[in-house]
Amino acid sequence: MSTKLADLVQKPQYLSGGHRLCAGCGASIAVRQILMGVPDDVKLVIANPTGCLEVSTSIYPYTAWNTSYIHSAFENAAATLSGAEAAYQTLKKQGKIKEDFRFVVFGGDGGTYDIGLQALSGTLERGHRLVYVCYNNEAYMNTGIQRSGATIMGSWTTTSPYGRYSSGKKENRKDMTAIAAAHNIPYVAQASISHWRDLVRKAQKAFAADGPAFINVLSPCHRGWRYPMEKTVEMAKMAVQACIWPLYEVENGKWNLTAKVKKQPVEGYLKTQGRFAHLFQEENKDILKAIQENVDAEWEKLLNLCEQK
Repeated sequence: MSTKLADLVQKPQYLSGGHRLCAGCGASIAVRQILMGVPDDVKLVIANPTGCLEVSTSIYPYTAWNTSYIHSAFENAAATLSGAEAAYQTLKKQGKIKEDFRFVVFGGDGGTYDIGLQALSGTLERGHRLVYVCYNNEAYMNTGIQRSGATIMGSWTTTSPYGRYSSGKKENRKDMTAIAAAHNIPYVAQASISHWRDLVRKAQKAFAADGPAFINVLSPCHRGWRYPMEKTVEMAKMAVQACIWPLYEVENGKWNLTAKVKKQPVEGYLKTQGRFAHLFQEENKDILKAIQENVDAEWEKLLNLCEQK
């Protein structure tokens, strides 16, 4: 499939304008780019657990979705869509459905890294042919900017605040992309809205995979990260350049870097966001050092997996 812009803009718009997501929201950009990878002449079924994307695009009696759409509970979007996919497979074998369908979940990091992890793991292990997309804004943004398993160490959130007894989140985030890859599924990718052609190409591979596929896409949130709303794509690009969010894929067990970067110190990226402002006080220099050390260690590990050493 083509990744030429002239071809992509002719694709159907499965997410219409007029939704209620914030101006500058990374989630809507991620959705539009990923759905540009849907094959031609197929029907689409989308499942969406509760979160920013769901509450802003499907407030009854309105919807911004131009396709079949299922709102599920926070914890079971993967299970919901795996049931729909299994029903489709048996009906197609019986000749009761002729059309080709694709199935995709869009879940936030709260519903993916944490609350929905069990259902997601089961779906990947059972081998359902669907694409699970985590639009990752690194906290529970819809319910008030609480920390999640995707939140970077040192981040200010409402449940890991900076103050007399706290310097932000104490723990490193989960490596959810590697967790998905450990299920030995056909396709796993880490992507960013700043690298649209890379993301569309990964979406095309995910929809073509003969089995489960998982895409973890960085989708900055200006409300939670505390930066000017027009800087969303720039924030995503800086995360890639600082190797806080490297771009890679795991295709049938083979790890590949998909964007080479001239590695930048994490300090420049962190300085752009209010959620990290407290880290630049003298008493928090050790946290900055620990963040850089963790990023360096994870980057070296990834280079080894991708045989780039």
